[in-house]
Amino acid sequence: MTWNDFHQRQRAIRAVLDHAARHPAARLDLDAVPAAAAVFADRDELLRALHHKWNRVLTGRIDVGVEDADADPRGDRVEAVGEAWRRTATDDPVLRRVLDGHADEPALAGLRRQELRMLAVSAGLAEPDEPADELDRVGQAFLRLLRTAPEARTARRRGPLAQLRKLIPSF
Repeated sequence: MTWNDFHQRQRAIRAVLDHAARHPAARLDLDAVPAAAAVFADRDELLRALHHKWNRVLTGRIDVGVEDADADPRGDRVEAVGEAWRRTATDDPVLRRVLDGHADEPALAGLRRQELRMLAVSAGLAEPDEPADELDRVGQAFLRLLRTAPEARTARRRGPLAQLRKLIPSF
């Protein structure tokens, strides 16, 4: 991919997100955004590019948050990962809404599982060598907690592990 291709893809992604912001109820449609139709072969490729955009920002924030939490004796990985996810979702709500609206798409299935596993392991709620189904289950429970807790301070007051125990009976 050339720099020109890269920038063209970034402009197309921006055009898709601008369109989604103006038409929040609409499903992702390449024909509605000519810039995207010119760059992406199909909707699956576009969805993977949108998830890559989300994942790139989220992963960077998680890495910084976990590093900071590990360097602080009072650091909390669960809190750091939760804050990274919330901040990423808050900073780009249209992207998050588009990805959520297409979460059932096969193109995103494997990427979604990878994200759940990354959340579980990064937060220290699971080990990387645990069975994939267990990582998925813990990651899903953690993500549900992130989506329902109004803010990080609420999770801190009640204790994130106590909330996770309610969501995961065997935890």
